[in-house]
Amino acid sequence: MNVLYGDLVYGQGDNESMNNIMSHYLYYLDLKGVDQGEARLNEVLSCGKNYNYGKAGKDLEVDLLNHPEYIEQNATLAFQVAIWRWMMPVKKHQPSAHDVFLGTWTPTKNDTLAQRVSGFGTTMNVLYGDLVCGHGDNESMNNIFSHYLYYLDLMGVGREEAGPQEVLSCAKQVAFNPSFSSSP
Repeated sequence: MNVLYGDLVYGQGDNESMNNIMSHYLYYLDLKGVDQGEARLNEVLSCGKNYNYGKAGKDLEVDLLNHPEYIEQNATLAFQVAIWRWMMPVKKHQPSAHDVFLGTWTPTKNDTLAQRVSGFGTTMNVLYGDLVCGHGDNESMNNIFSHYLYYLDLMGVGREEAGPQEVLSCAKQVAFNPSFSSSP
């Protein structure tokens, strides 16, 4: 990883954790005519070998599945993919990070039982799933959380306006999107 400015980093190369994170978020698998066993094998292979940008590429009309390097080579496309990820739910009947962050999403009874409430913690849950959330007080979640508070401070937004700990944290939340490694 290369540090760009402060704590912001740019990942490149064979960094396994970056591969897992990116494939988890931009995962795409066409299940038409494929049995579940074969689909599961394809999911594991595709997630382990590359950044699977199929769905983002389809929506943005760019062949990212075969050419994920386009994102690295084109700053406009990289920004479009980032905005796409922020605005688009990973699954049907699930909020986007944008909707949760703005508070326009209303938790269902199941969300409430899963301890998902509208706020920054659930925004992390939408974006990172069980890679960060549902593991109690952990370093990954705390790093994201502390960066969020840092940027609030830079913008002059009082931390009390951000909400209480249960709104800011996803430590006890059930993940929206379990990673392929923790799925049955």
